[in-house]
Amino acid sequence: MPTHPIALPDPNTSAGRRDWLITAASLAVAPLAGCGFQLRGAQELKFRTVQLTGFKPHSPLEKELRRAINASKTTLVVDSGGEAQVVLEAISDRRERNVVATTSAGQVRQISLRVRFTFKLRAPSSDRELIGPTELLLGRDISYNESDALAKEQEEALLYREMQTDIVSQIMRRLAAVPAL
Repeated sequence: MPTHPIALPDPNTSAGRRDWLITAASLAVAPLAGCGFQLRGAQELKFRTVQLTGFKPHSPLEKELRRAINASKTTLVVDSGGEAQVVLEAISDRRERNVVATTSAGQVRQISLRVRFTFKLRAPSSDRELIGPTELLLGRDISYNESDALAKEQEEALLYREMQTDIVSQIMRRLAAVPAL
């Protein structure tokens, strides 16, 4: 069977560069067309209402989780247990910061950041646990230098926010796997 080479545009002209980039992008994406690749969108949950309990007042994790649940087209967060089909209970929500490495003079050189979140999901009508107590643990290590303390503090805050977003994504995937009630 004869093969026909693909004629690529001349990348030395401006129109050719544009056409070359379009052709290269098309060739890169073409294998994904038939494999079932799909961008991850909002999770579709199999229950209509959920109540969030056990979170600390003004918890950033609760706010982000509330936004993610409300972004799904089928489910809303409610404040009273009487309206909720399921209750997501936060058992533990902790942020940890530990010194991992120091110099011989006692100066901090590396810090370990961790976020631990433990939760369970239950149906209040039958008091049946849909997801038993589950702990999610994420950690990041960062270098530290006293002369860059402000920048490192901001980096630390950014890493905590990224870990929180990752935990919300993991919770949403677990909620999406719960069978219909």
